[in-house]
Amino acid sequence: MKSIKVFAPASIANMGCGFDVMGMSMDATGDTLKIEIEDGVGLEINNQSGIELPDNIESNVITPAIMAFLAAYGEPKKVKVDILSKIRPGSGIGSSAASSVAAVFGLNELLGRPFSEDQLVEFAMEGEKLISGGVAHADNVAPSLIGGVVLIRGYQPLDIVKLPMPSKFHCTVVHPNIMVSTKMAREVMPKEIPVRHAVRQWGNVGGLVAGLALGDVELVGRSMVDIVAEPYRQGFIPGFEILRNKVTKIGALAMNISGSGPSVFAISEDSKIAEKIGTVMKEHFAFLHIDSNVYVARVGGAGARVIE
Repeated sequence: MKSIKVFAPASIANMGCGFDVMGMSMDATGDTLKIEIEDGVGLEINNQSGIELPDNIESNVITPAIMAFLAAYGEPKKVKVDILSKIRPGSGIGSSAASSVAAVFGLNELLGRPFSEDQLVEFAMEGEKLISGGVAHADNVAPSLIGGVVLIRGYQPLDIVKLPMPSKFHCTVVHPNIMVSTKMAREVMPKEIPVRHAVRQWGNVGGLVAGLALGDVELVGRSMVDIVAEPYRQGFIPGFEILRNKVTKIGALAMNISGSGPSVFAISEDSKIAEKIGTVMKEHFAFLHIDSNVYVARVGGAGARVIE
């Protein structure tokens, strides 16, 4: 039997305007898995994280990710996964992605790295497909696997671009203790959008990519405006616009919903401002009698990695 312990970081999908095509890793938290393999057939998943997860193995995002990996590998293996630490599901910081990524990354390491990063992203996307009601997207799994800021230029075929990051790029994330499922967050969105909204969104995505490439943090901030998903999803988050006004006044360059929510993130170019934003976010939800967790970190860092 071979075993390995791996970590996959949290991630922030969309980055405002980049719905389903942009994301960034956040190393402040993530999932830790121990994976064991031996000859044979079968999959066992044990939850030791203390976080409530589905009892049915077919409902765990790790299952379709591993099944896709093994189908492509072409040789049967008996796999055991122990979930040691876990991002709370529904947090909006890539809980399902971190589990799927850690699973396929760990298997790839144990088997001598037969697959590329892009192939691992595609396997991990199967976990996202399960949790989001049939939509396989990579804006969480790609940054969790690769690290940093990632653009998914296309899905057919998958075309992933790792973008440069400004050195002064801090992120503050608040996770209020409320539940918003990915499926529910997608269902509230319109099936079609006006051309004028699409044009504005394209401009913002272009500005965001240009700002990252140029190291222009202010351009990044003013480009992170979402008119496609946020107007429909912000109703799930109590006092969203009030909170945005609060953090903008103290130096946030932008504030958006993290992925499908309910987590909210803000970017800033100073660590002290990022910490101050975290305090304001915590106080905002406490006033509404909602417990929350706050994470403050420099954006980026390493993606999935072996820790033991």
